Amino acid sequence: MASSSRKSVLFVCLGNICRSPIAEAVFRKMTTERGVVNDWVIDSGAVSDWNTGSSPDARALACLRKHDIETDHRARQVTKEDFASFDHILCMDESNLRDLNRKANAVKNLKAKIELLGTYDPQKQLIIKDPYYGSDEDFDMVYDQCLRCCKAFLDNHS
Repeated sequence: MASSSRKSVLFVCLGNICRSPIAEAVFRKMTTERGVVNDWVIDSGAVSDWNTGSSPDARALACLRKHDIETDHRARQVTKEDFASFDHILCMDESNLRDLNRKANAVKNLKAKIELLGTYDPQKQLIIKDPYYGSDEDFDMVYDQCLRCCKAFLDNHS
């Protein structure tokens, strides 16, 4: 749950075990390195409930470790409360965006701005593709996209 005195961001993908935990961990490290982590509430979630309670995919964890990033995140599903408490909900693809907008329609006190994380990509790669059925290189591509997008997002909201 986000606090009103701090900025807040929730990263979202389908299952919260690949893309969104990578984005969350990248953003947390970035804000820590800039000395602004305490200005932010940072979390990630899923549009589905398939992986609730699970650790991120082993390949996502290996990718993060390659970049000296650790996470103890456990997958969770986005709640109605998230739409009322987070400033920003950043998702990975059009399907996530449709699902989130549909859920947001049922929220009376909507606060969150819902958008694609890729809208912040200086390389204009709007969609961050799901690497789940892909290779280690696909996870590296997700990491690189998240790094670019999170930097631009943070620069834009500092």
